[in-house]
Amino acid sequence: MSKNAKIILGVIVVLFIAVLIWFGKMNSKGAVVYETEKPFKANITKKTVATGKVTPLEEIAIKPQITGIIDKIYKLEGDEVKKGDLIATVRVVPNEQSLISAKGRVDNIKIRLNNAKIQYERNKNLFEKGVISRQAFENVELTFDQAKQDLQNAQNDYMIIKRGSTVSGAAANTSVIAQMSGTILEIPVKEGDQVIQSNNFNAGTTIASIADMNKMIFEGKVDEAEVGKIQDNIDLEISLGAIEDIKFPAKLNFIAPKGTEENGAVQFKIKADVTLDDTYFLRAGYSANAELVLEQKDSVLSIKESLLQFDKKTDKPYVEVKVDEDKFERRDLKLGISDGINVEILSGVTMEDEIKVWNKRATKDEDEEDIR
Repeated sequence: MSKNAKIILGVIVVLFIAVLIWFGKMNSKGAVVYETEKPFKANITKKTVATGKVTPLEEIAIKPQITGIIDKIYKLEGDEVKKGDLIATVRVVPNEQSLISAKGRVDNIKIRLNNAKIQYERNKNLFEKGVISRQAFENVELTFDQAKQDLQNAQNDYMIIKRGSTVSGAAANTSVIAQMSGTILEIPVKEGDQVIQSNNFNAGTTIASIADMNKMIFEGKVDEAEVGKIQDNIDLEISLGAIEDIKFPAKLNFIAPKGTEENGAVQFKIKADVTLDDTYFLRAGYSANAELVLEQKDSVLSIKESLLQFDKKTDKPYVEVKVDEDKFERRDLKLGISDGINVEILSGVTMEDEIKVWNKRATKDEDEEDIR
């Protein structure tokens, strides 16, 4: 036998021995053993989360009664105020044309008043002498009194245009006062800013926003797929991003009858009264999440959701139940509600069945080693 032939024969023998060793190791491995779990009784609560914010129940915007310039601001954001407290004053900047027109009306009425006064004094002497009747004198007196009243009205109009109030003291036109008791949330203007009164064509300039911080509500939105399962007056738990590990109880009081489309999904607005805790101060606009209970069942037959498998064609759920040593059979299931961890079983398995943990397995040798 040649030298090359001996080498080739040696390589073949080595490979043959290696294959025998590999088959021996494979045969020495234990059979695969799957862990199993049994169904159990559990309380399952199906919840949804609505995102939103916490806002005051009562909030109003204070607007000026006249157009002008902010003369002085007496309060700061965050201050507590009572109804009637002075917040700011407005300095009137009169319209030149309106001012001249009002001044001309005052001058014209003064002329009429002087003429009416002369007529009144002349007829008064005649009446006292019995030359004219009482009725004729009373007509002249009425004209004189009306001229005096017209002058007073014209002078008031002139002062309102010029100063924003009458001389007699209706200074409230230039004073911005609180219309309710509460906390000043915002003062979006500063001294020297021009403001506009509310009218039919303009909402007016907001000088301050006031709210009652003792009455807070949660405003959020839920998806159309879940809004039909929400019941009125249910209890909620509100979690705030600004206050960790604390949940505030709330009660649902409003579900919008009409939804709005956002990013292709229809959302419905909900509102809930929040029960405050004196330990924490809730600020308006805090972002919040509300947990709503959609469905709840107590002591129902359940399994862990991780045990479920789904048919690739029908997408129906099933599990594999142990029927013999290392032997399992498929059982189709009918499911109820789920909380994301446990799922209710309506039919398919019983409390005595052992269900395969399909994503967790071990060999018999490993099990025996664990026992040792």
